[in-house]
Amino acid sequence: MSYSEFTPKDYEVIEREFADLKEAARKRCRQESEMDFIQRAFEFANEAHKNVRRRSGEPYMLHPIAVAKIVVSDIGLGYKSISAALLHDVVEDTEYTVDDIRRFFGDKVASLVDGLTKIKNVLDSHDKDRNSADFAKSMQAENFKRILLTMNDDVRVVLIKLADRLHNCRTIEYMPEYKRDKILSETMFIFIPLAHRLGLYEVKSEMENIWLRYKEPDAYNEISQKINRNISDRAKDIDEFIKPIEETLTAGGFDFSVRKRVKTPYSIWRKMQTKNIPFEQVYDLYAIRIIFTPDANSKDTERDQCYHVFSRITGIYRYKPDRVRDWVVQPKSNGYEALHCTLQSKKGIWIEVQIRTRRMDDIAEKGIAAHWAYKREGYVGENDSEMEKWLNKIKEILVSPDINALELLDIIHNDLTTYDIVIFTPKGEQKSIQKGATALDFAYQIHSKIGEKAIAAKVNMKLVPLSATIHSGDTVEIITAGTGEPKEEWLSFLQTRHAKNKVLDFFRKDYENIVAAAREKLDKELALTGRKYREHIAGKVAAEMGFNNAGEMLFRYGLGMIRLEDIDKYSVDSQTTVEIDRKKIDRNSLVIGSKNDTHKYVIASCCKPIPGDPIVGFLAPDGTITVHKKTCVEAESLAARHGDWIVLPKWDTDSLTQDFLIRISIRGVDRLGILNEITNYISVSLGVNIKRLNLGTEQGIFDGYIDVLVRDKSVLEDMIAHLKEVNGVQTVQRTDIV
Repeated sequence: MSYSEFTPKDYEVIEREFADLKEAARKRCRQESEMDFIQRAFEFANEAHKNVRRRSGEPYMLHPIAVAKIVVSDIGLGYKSISAALLHDVVEDTEYTVDDIRRFFGDKVASLVDGLTKIKNVLDSHDKDRNSADFAKSMQAENFKRILLTMNDDVRVVLIKLADRLHNCRTIEYMPEYKRDKILSETMFIFIPLAHRLGLYEVKSEMENIWLRYKEPDAYNEISQKINRNISDRAKDIDEFIKPIEETLTAGGFDFSVRKRVKTPYSIWRKMQTKNIPFEQVYDLYAIRIIFTPDANSKDTERDQCYHVFSRITGIYRYKPDRVRDWVVQPKSNGYEALHCTLQSKKGIWIEVQIRTRRMDDIAEKGIAAHWAYKREGYVGENDSEMEKWLNKIKEILVSPDINALELLDIIHNDLTTYDIVIFTPKGEQKSIQKGATALDFAYQIHSKIGEKAIAAKVNMKLVPLSATIHSGDTVEIITAGTGEPKEEWLSFLQTRHAKNKVLDFFRKDYENIVAAAREKLDKELALTGRKYREHIAGKVAAEMGFNNAGEMLFRYGLGMIRLEDIDKYSVDSQTTVEIDRKKIDRNSLVIGSKNDTHKYVIASCCKPIPGDPIVGFLAPDGTITVHKKTCVEAESLAARHGDWIVLPKWDTDSLTQDFLIRISIRGVDRLGILNEITNYISVSLGVNIKRLNLGTEQGIFDGYIDVLVRDKSVLEDMIAHLKEVNGVQTVQRTDIV
């Protein structure tokens, strides 16, 4: 922030933007007194932020106004939340206190502003706590836990924070790059999954696209250009596809509207990454949304009426039975309800069709706020407890007394990114459990005593071990024995936090013996590499790993939940390691391969970046810099936790002498001599060393991968471009080596 006298033009811009906010707020506020309340909040904040400017040079007040617009227009919150959004930076950035806010605007607005201020303080603490151990301790000081407890007090704090984060992402170009990476990583690690779980689709999608635009600019631009070309080519076809749908629904007497939607660049990029496919094979690029008002006089339920729409449109178009998704009878955990199907147009294009009532559409767009609004109006659907169930689950985690802050962050993130599946008991009762759960997780979900006594399970009438993963639609029966009890190896395959904690609780009665045996075992393992167990080092490592003390680390080590390799990632030997001062490091002057740069660089094994990839580095206490791709999941987690570790190294391709191992996956139509042509081009024409080749042929199609050593990304891109021109080759792309 900077300070300079506002000009008449500045005041004019502020008034114009606030006028736009008032217009949006009028649609949401029921009484003139509510508009007056918002006016007072604006005047208070405007005076408090007078002559203050953002990095962009614009008046700072434009930021809280923009956040308030998102709060009302994209999230659908009311006048108190709009006012809190206008005031959300006053306590942090000016002389005013929470008590001042309370005196002028009441307890609720003061509580919201207080919660928002605390969230900002903790997120910003990444930059203040330079020492890694100090950082871990500060996180363990329960600040972060208290912040997340605002979800327990009032979820609106988190909703307003999401609006604040979205606007910061929109203006992120004005941030220095290291700060930008920290913000984007926090956004991907915490705020995007949070927006998803709270049903804020538009907020989530915009954040994802901004993330991709800055993390992988080349990919973002290329996909955006292909989308625009594709839309231009297909616009007429989509309109022709919609016309018969409109005619049949009109004939059926439905009150409806149809909207067109194209997949976002991020969702396409993500699908390309996870499925290892090129843009051309993302078939569900288009979707149309049918939104209708249910017939209030009909005896049919909303779900039945959705199926009436489905019946009419599948009467004119072929559909894929395996692509029907019924989220009306079983909504997603974020409250999303809709009936999805994929239809084939007359031109042969597969198009996803989403069928929703207007209530479902409101909840899909504005999430939890719309859900609350319908409840206040007396609408109670059979499925409307899904969101409350998830919120109650999170609140239960938040108030747990034995979870430290770093562990809490992991738990919250995992809960946000985990999806539930539906399974059945032998009596046909429907149950939900997280995706990836085992039969034993399910046993503990039924009751802790059943979990403890479990010895095996039957899945779909077939006997399976307790470690078997269960899948959506399975019927699961747990077999118990009176003498059964938990075993240490269970901790190696259990997936749910609840089940793991129950097993840990069982062994905690023998805590002292387990810790003592673990200490002895760790001593022996360290001795093999010439090291010793030191209490002060163990405490520091435990703090880095997110444990309250060394005893808890040893307890889990003794039970096999963590290994020596896990401890070594955080281990700091006081006799050989010098704590560097990160304040003195120029984050932007680091060059990989330069003779003048004395830092030790390690290429991260999780993502294996090569010269030309957008990269981010993490500076260890001893000066070692680990280099990741900017889009690496591990890097996102590190940056979200340790923002002060981020550095921005660059490749010195002229000085680098090493080659980098990468994998290209290739697929096409088999023909005589094609393999020889491919390998000859790589080895002879390009002079690239092939390290491994794994290609197979089945029913005339060849498929597989080639591992090669390349100098940089330009060589890789040149290779891919030329291989695509080989007769018979259909797809070529870089994939991860696992």
